Amino acid sequence: MESSVNSSTETQAKTETETGAGSEADTGAQTGAQSGPETEAAAQTEAGAEARSKAEAEAETKTTATFVFNPSRVYFEPRALEYPLGQKIYEQALSAGLPILMAGSHNRIAGLPGNTPRRRFLEAKRTLVVGVRQGTTFQTSRPSADYALPLATGCPGHCHYCYLNTNLSTKPYVRIYVNLAEILEIADKYARERAPRLTYFDGSCTSDPVAVEHWSHALRTTIEHFARSEFGRFRFVTKFAAVDPLLGLRHNGHTRIRFSVNTRTVASQFEKAVPRVSERLDAAARVASAGYPLGFHISPVIIYHGWKKEYAELLEEIRAKLPRTAPENDLRFEIVAHRFTPRAKQTILEVYPTTRLEMNESQRKWKWGQFGYGKYVYGEETYEEITRFFTENLHRLFPEATLDYVV
Repeated sequence: MESSVNSSTETQAKTETETGAGSEADTGAQTGAQSGPETEAAAQTEAGAEARSKAEAEAETKTTATFVFNPSRVYFEPRALEYPLGQKIYEQALSAGLPILMAGSHNRIAGLPGNTPRRRFLEAKRTLVVGVRQGTTFQTSRPSADYALPLATGCPGHCHYCYLNTNLSTKPYVRIYVNLAEILEIADKYARERAPRLTYFDGSCTSDPVAVEHWSHALRTTIEHFARSEFGRFRFVTKFAAVDPLLGLRHNGHTRIRFSVNTRTVASQFEKAVPRVSERLDAAARVASAGYPLGFHISPVIIYHGWKKEYAELLEEIRAKLPRTAPENDLRFEIVAHRFTPRAKQTILEVYPTTRLEMNESQRKWKWGQFGYGKYVYGEETYEEITRFFTENLHRLFPEATLDYVV
């Protein structure tokens, strides 16, 4: 089975640009730090329909090498301002001239601009919410780790296939949590309970933490924390290339940084408002040179005409980009085939109406997932073909690397 995804290089050339997605709307449409109900109305009128339309068009068409998250507005839970990090982010937002609003809960943000579901979704993606993470337990995160480490929720990227379109479809705004010390204490408790086994925590299950690191500084704190941990290990995956602030940190090899990459066709058509794959691979090389354990998350694998050729080319490009000093025996790969839920499909078609992402239920198999909802996946024969392809090619190009899983 092959979908009708266009694999032409012309499409790639049209979509790869050097400017940041949503840059004008993000940084120039709204100025001044305000609070109170009147700010919500001001946020709608100042941006204007023209700016919102431009933001929509840019989010749909641009892939960028330099993008990091520049929100259009920042919401704070009142309790967040009781934490030093909350105060620091408040001052940063104030200095940037961003509208500042208060919210009773980071899980309920009302009054975002937009008179259609699509516009509200896109505006939510440009909204930063600063809150306090509640609860004393973590979700499991198999097969990538033992537990999810909740550093942030939501992602400013616009990848059409993203699994967050299922569980964050109605509230895709970007949330960061200021009670990081409390979160790390919970992680330490889990690690102590499982000792002497190592316990792995994934900091990217519901977000891309690199995209918001210049606001949260959570990765710096977490990497240095796990560097001192005897039985805890940290890992995260990213599509963003702004990793330089992490390179000089003392990590003791206890943090694995993984990069999500895909073929030229998939990246050009479905990955928007994120750095280009070549930029991610350059960042991966810098991470390897800094001594971090490295990994690549090839996800989602999408079947289309010529997919094997392009995924082989991707693996060749990874091989060429890695520095010769990178320890191949500590390199790991994760392969995830494309899947979608009914809820995600509805959101994707509503928010990205021109998408060419194949979501034909009649060509898929229904499967129940670990979090209680079902999804459409490729059939067994296709999975076997994907597994065989990556097993053979990874052994050929990276004979000492580890293939963690194909799902």
